[in-house]
Amino acid sequence: MTYTPRNAIAWMEIPVTDMDKAMAFYSAVTQMEFNMEEGGPNPMAMFKTADGGVAGHLYPGKPAPRGQGPTIHLSAPDKLEAVTERVKQAGGTVISPPIPIPNGRFFYAEDPDGNSIGFVES
Repeated sequence: MTYTPRNAIAWMEIPVTDMDKAMAFYSAVTQMEFNMEEGGPNPMAMFKTADGGVAGHLYPGKPAPRGQGPTIHLSAPDKLEAVTERVKQAGGTVISPPIPIPNGRFFYAEDPDGNSIGFVES
């Protein structure tokens, strides 16, 4: 028997050391609005989707040491060149130039906590 889900990812969580700083970073880079939600076991700030697709949240936690955690790839809201500039201006680190892939381009970065993130332009 083979299981083929609609999405291989069900949910993502990004641990951050300062919720306000993380919400400001991800809001500046992704152009999304983040609000603190207190309804679960931890405070969280939700990534939102237009159609209820796969998303996730930021939460207060301990990020993995730089270079040792997973990489979360997020949809780029516009051209990668603009996103790379926003990453730098918001206190993150751009790790790679844009890399072409069959369905578009992406680049690697780190948020201010050192979480590995990628931004995909398609």
